[in-house]
This record gives sequence, structure tokens and C-alpha cells, in this order.
Amino acid sequence: MTLQVGCLSFRQPYAGFVLNGVKTIETRWRPLLAEMRNCTLAIHIAQKDWECDEWRDMLAGPLGMTDRQIQELLDSGERFGRGVVAGLVEVGDTWCCPEDQTEAELKEFEREAVLTGLPQKYLTRLSNPRWLQQPLYARGHKDKWTIDIPLKLLPSSLPAAD
Repeated sequence: MTLQVGCLSFRQPYAGFVLNGVKTIETRWRPLLAEMRNCTLAIHIAQKDWECDEWRDMLAGPLGMTDRQIQELLDSGERFGRGVVAGLVEVGDTWCCPEDQTEAELKEFEREAVLTGLPQKYLTRLSNPRWLQQPLYARGHKDKWTIDIPLKLLPSSLPAAD
């Protein structure tokens, strides 16, 4: 028995940020997740790291994390390694971040995305992050794909299927 869900690869440290509930807005240059509103999305941890480290300034600045808290967050995000489906999130609304966004709203979106430079990007709300019981090894893809997750790997907080 499996659960079939859409899956998307995230580079580290963002995969860990999503699954640990720190990153609650995903950003893309196109509305990749818009059709998944009110659906569950599996989070795949890519082999490669995100190229920039502006996330560190966001964590230390607007999110007020100490160096120790940041390191604990990074370590937690690596608990299953790379090249695995590691958890699930719920997908909410997708919208295009306007260029004329108020400064206060933009700063809040940046904090939730753990990223700057959001105008003209598509933002998608993510909620209810949860780690699988164990990692599911899978090759990543450039875009969204479908994956079958064995029910025994689902977080214990999910109701059991009949």
C-alpha cells in the first residue's frame, strides 16, 4: 500500500527549512505549485546545495536565530541525507509577488521564504510540515513529479488508511 503524491526537489538548506517549519513560503519563477492547492506535496532533498548563503543572514537577522540555533537547524535538515524523499507539506495559495508590495509585507514574505528578491516571483504558502518515519531514496527531477510513498513511512500523525 502506498500514498501517491506530487513531489518536488529542494536544495539544502531549504529542504530542511521547509520540513522544520522555518520556510513557509516557496518561491519559483513560474506558478509550479498553483495546481496543487489544498494537496499534499512530498519534499525531496536534492544532492546539491543552494548556491548562495543569504539564508544565513535571514536566519540571524529577521528570524533572530543564534549561531547555535542555525547549526542545529542545519543538522536537523540533514538527518536523512541527500537524494531522498524526506517529508510532506500541505500546499496553499500561489500568487505573484507584485513589484509595488509594501515594504512591511515584502519583509514578512522574505522572512517566511528565508529569501530576498521576491518581486515578480510566484509565492506558494506551505504548511503542516512533517518528516517521514524513514527516508525514501529517489532520484530527483527538475520539475514536479509523482511518487509512491509506502504507508509504513508516513508520519505517525497521519491517520492510518483502511
